Amino acid sequence: MLKPIHIGPLKVDQPVLLAPMSGVTDLPFRTQVRQFGCGLVYSEMIASGQMVRANAETLKMSTSCAEEGEMAVQLAGCDPAVMAEAARMNEARGAALIDINMGCPAKKVVGGMAGSALMRDEDNALRIIEAVVKAVRIPVTLKMRMGWDHANLNAPSIARKAEAAGIQLITIHGRTREQLYSGKADWAFIAEVKQAVRIPLIANGDVVSVEDAADILRVSGADGVMIGRGVFGRPWFPAQVQQFLAEGIRAADPTVNRKREIVLAHYDALLSHYGEYKGLRIARKHLAWYAAGQYGANMFRVKVNTEENPARVKDLISAVFSDAFAPLEMKAAA
Repeated sequence: MLKPIHIGPLKVDQPVLLAPMSGVTDLPFRTQVRQFGCGLVYSEMIASGQMVRANAETLKMSTSCAEEGEMAVQLAGCDPAVMAEAARMNEARGAALIDINMGCPAKKVVGGMAGSALMRDEDNALRIIEAVVKAVRIPVTLKMRMGWDHANLNAPSIARKAEAAGIQLITIHGRTREQLYSGKADWAFIAEVKQAVRIPLIANGDVVSVEDAADILRVSGADGVMIGRGVFGRPWFPAQVQQFLAEGIRAADPTVNRKREIVLAHYDALLSHYGEYKGLRIARKHLAWYAAGQYGANMFRVKVNTEENPARVKDLISAVFSDAFAPLEMKAAA
């Protein structure tokens, strides 16, 4: 169902993309998703100003781009010169492309006149786009929402201007900033943006099943799909989407024992990347997502959220992801 897309010189054979998500798509998580298969992975959203000021934590968010292979780095900011400099820094670190964030609805980001706030300032948005495109040799892409609110659905207009300024791919999340993550993503509106441009367009929003992926492509006419919250606790999901779109096969989730191996590997990677103290705390949300639907998940979350010993957390993972504690649907069928 999907055809390869070209983003400048970069060819994506199966355009099923991992969305950039703050606090989620760090190196350990991207590694998990890559091992199953994904057309292209994105970094967490990186604040351009902090990167230019060489903030250590911000630099860690974009480390080892070249070592990871092809990956996209997403930048947020409101100053064209700073965005351009951050783009140059990430190009030097091996990024395959730079993505400009014009969709983040978070109050902190919008309050700094970045993210989706740029959809209310098209002139500055265009200045940023032009500055970043001129600053790097790698492709520059754009991710945005439908508009600030339903009275200002200006994504098609911005998309046309962005294409003229050199943007080589656009991703549309089918909500306004005003909606945040409430309501249902408007997949039909994405089709209006698709009709406004000739460059590849990626559809995003509410893709939590393989059927959703097929439906969003059918309704929007998009060239690919980006998966966000649907991948929480399911790093294998983008690969399942790819197989369903290519072959019509609904691949099964990993077995309980295989999930245990995946979760332990991810947990170890988090401890290694961040150190035990911070890694354990970052792991808690991931462990809760992995355990969803698992027998004993509620008690597991309570224990994990209060356990300070990293080794004991491993014991908890091994206990809940075992044949003795099969998923709830398996217990119901027994």
